[in-house]
Amino acid sequence: MKIENKTLFLEKGLDKVSIPGLMQSLKTLKSDAVQIVDMAELETIDSAGVVFIDFLKAKFPSLEQQNVSPQIQQTLSTFQGKSETEVTVPKEPGFFEQMGSLVFETLSQAKEVMYLVSDILYWSIVGLFNKKGQRKESFIQQAILIGVDAVPIIGLLSFILGLILALQSAVQLKQFGADIFLVDLISVTMISEMGPMLTAIMVSGRSGSAIASEIATMKVTEEIDALKMMALDPIRFVVVPKFHAMTVCMPLLVTLSMFVGILGGAIIGFYVLNISPQLFWSRVIEVANARDFFIAVGKSIVFSWVIVIIGVYYGLNVKGGAEGVGKVTTTSVVASIFWIIVLDAVNSLIFYF
Repeated sequence: MKIENKTLFLEKGLDKVSIPGLMQSLKTLKSDAVQIVDMAELETIDSAGVVFIDFLKAKFPSLEQQNVSPQIQQTLSTFQGKSETEVTVPKEPGFFEQMGSLVFETLSQAKEVMYLVSDILYWSIVGLFNKKGQRKESFIQQAILIGVDAVPIIGLLSFILGLILALQSAVQLKQFGADIFLVDLISVTMISEMGPMLTAIMVSGRSGSAIASEIATMKVTEEIDALKMMALDPIRFVVVPKFHAMTVCMPLLVTLSMFVGILGGAIIGFYVLNISPQLFWSRVIEVANARDFFIAVGKSIVFSWVIVIIGVYYGLNVKGGAEGVGKVTTTSVVASIFWIIVLDAVNSLIFYF
């Protein structure tokens, strides 16, 4: 190896034996000491020599290669490392960019939900008159799963809730001699608010999660795609029976919750405030009116639709495997409870103020 006029001449072989001495000789040179590397007299080169060429390029940034034989060039092309490109870190989006992205994402989700709602409502109405594309007795099966199997838990919780409301209220009303107004409080509360809301939340956690997890599992295991391949609409085949069963069973469960909750209040009224059963139920008939009952039934139907639609939406938009199924199931229950409370508040503002 020799250096003349900023040209480095490589001679004979460039291998792992000769390279350490060459690197020792070049260590003290400045970055502009060599501008050209001449390989006219270079006979052989191995992978270590290719690394040495890369070392020269790094040490002398303006280095150029001259008189490279085809054999040497082939070795360089085979073993030479790729030059690393600088990775630019993307700039974090600003506040307005984040808000704009959130708006677009919300509008996109709203559009998907509207398409899904229209699809479910259309096939639900068609399914009342044409059972084609539905499993035989699927409505009865879903009604048992959603309605009949939920009777014990909803009845028990409604009874306990009625007991608690009556017990807490009785202590306060007794101080003012207003014992009879316990009936008014329990009746209005269970019929107007607690009955529909408690039932909807329980059904959301029990049946809504089941709907979301079932459809999400079918999506992950490609059963939804299989139904489409068999010319079966997944909405009509899977969702519509659940929609019909939920629409029928929810008002019945709400009615059960109202009655059992009032019954729990009657027990407290009898044993704590000495209100006879005859007086209690006659007062219930005076206080409760058909308007509140039908509003509660109407709310329960809307709640049932919300539970099914949200469960189906999140189930169809699952991503990943078993972990994704768990995530969409949890998300669907949280979203259902949120919208149930929001719609209940809107209903109260519309009908009671």
